[in-house]
Amino acid sequence: MSDYPVVDLSVDALLTTTRSVRRRLDLTRPVPLGLIRECLEIAVQAPTSSNLQNWGFIVVTDAAQRRAIADVYRRTWNMIATSPFAVAERFEDDPVRNREQHKVFDSAAYLAEHLGEVPVLMIPCVELVDGDVTLTGDNSNKYWASIMPAAWNYMLAARSRGLGTTWTGVTVMADGEMRAILGLPDNVYHATTIPTAYYTGSTFRRAQRLPLDDVVHLDRW
Repeated sequence: MSDYPVVDLSVDALLTTTRSVRRRLDLTRPVPLGLIRECLEIAVQAPTSSNLQNWGFIVVTDAAQRRAIADVYRRTWNMIATSPFAVAERFEDDPVRNREQHKVFDSAAYLAEHLGEVPVLMIPCVELVDGDVTLTGDNSNKYWASIMPAAWNYMLAARSRGLGTTWTGVTVMADGEMRAILGLPDNVYHATTIPTAYYTGSTFRRAQRLPLDDVVHLDRW
């Protein structure tokens, strides 16, 4: 039972309308730590590889800490935004999809400018075990298979409680700087930075996706 108001959503509605929220994050309204903890209680109910439960969650609310992360984020985002891999440059031969890419780019650019104002930055981490000393292509599956379901559980719980979130991979590209800011041990990696705030408005729709027949294959590719 939640100690905070829960949005009345069916399971299907929750799963299909939990969107990446960037522009609609309320940057002025504080988020109770108890509410974040409630979402994390749901996060840790996610499946975890071999039941390792070798996850950790850093909840950043300190203003100076948030500004430091935001500075790293903004500099890294600016590098990505001017690279050939910028999200706005994808699907240039498809005007409809490219238009959507530009919307994503614009909202991501907005977040890069305002990340330090977001009241909570939730940072899921994984701790290496079984003698692993670094993440590799061979061992990464058992770590991401644990932390990604937990992070998605957190995002679903947040959505159902009036909070907006988005998965961001930008800070992972600045691992060294983030380690210094967060005090991460050598055997702990952060998987993402999830900005968390109350969202403004109440209209969330299904995303426009490729037709199912374009992506579903029976028995063989």
